[in-house]
Amino acid sequence: MQNMSLFIASLNSGSNGNCYYIGNDKDAVLVDVGISCRETEKRMKQLGLDIRTVKAIFVSHEHGDHIRGVSTFANKYQLPVYITSLTAKHGPILIKHLSKNFSAGECIMIGGLAITAFTKCHDASDPHSFIVSCNGITAGIFTDIGVVCDNLIRHFKQCHAVFLESNYDEEMLENGRYPIHLKKRIRGGQGHLSNRQALELFIKHRPPFMSHVLLSHLSKENNEPQLAANLFIQQAGDVKVVVASRYTATEVFRISGNQINQPVKSNVKPQQLGLFAEM
Repeated sequence: MQNMSLFIASLNSGSNGNCYYIGNDKDAVLVDVGISCRETEKRMKQLGLDIRTVKAIFVSHEHGDHIRGVSTFANKYQLPVYITSLTAKHGPILIKHLSKNFSAGECIMIGGLAITAFTKCHDASDPHSFIVSCNGITAGIFTDIGVVCDNLIRHFKQCHAVFLESNYDEEMLENGRYPIHLKKRIRGGQGHLSNRQALELFIKHRPPFMSHVLLSHLSKENNEPQLAANLFIQQAGDVKVVVASRYTATEVFRISGNQINQPVKSNVKPQQLGLFAEM
């Protein structure tokens, strides 16, 4: 019988580095590696995730907090890196045979995982977000998005779980110490989603089968984790709300059609889950 679950975790989320794990019981991908190779290895080990399950890296855009560890990690483990040609011009230095191009709307199969990219609004060369699907279960990685566009809405509606940017509180940004040009960049339609924008997307467009929302890429200066979480929890119903930290990995969550809303405990290793390394 096929495993009907995806397993997801944020290894780090924020302007200091972004790295997201999505996999089934045999194969996994990383979306962005914006923390060091050593830190990526360390956090996967802490979660009980077998690094051998990672079969590819997908790069959303070339900003440092998304690519910092890509080259070292990919070269060490000889992993293909899916990156557009425009992003690659400004992105990580890769061994040529590891670099694989992708296009928006193209479905790329990595083992049993289907990864599809779509374009988004962000001040980068060729930015994309991704959905990852397996056996009818879909997870979305939606960060570094300046505005809620039709593309985002259409893909959001497909997801059982999402890493959703909730970058800033509008009042905190307005009254904060950032210079005006940076404030304009963040909220100007090519920067990031505010708590309000993310919540509006969630309320209006979440599908009935969505079970998890991981609030991601929170600003250290212009947001508070509890503030963002409380806004969503009030509207979440049965959807589990988690804040993805800029300091530590989240737990590993099992996403399935028959959702139990429980993390996969890293100190418990069910025998049927091939993604857990033997100690």
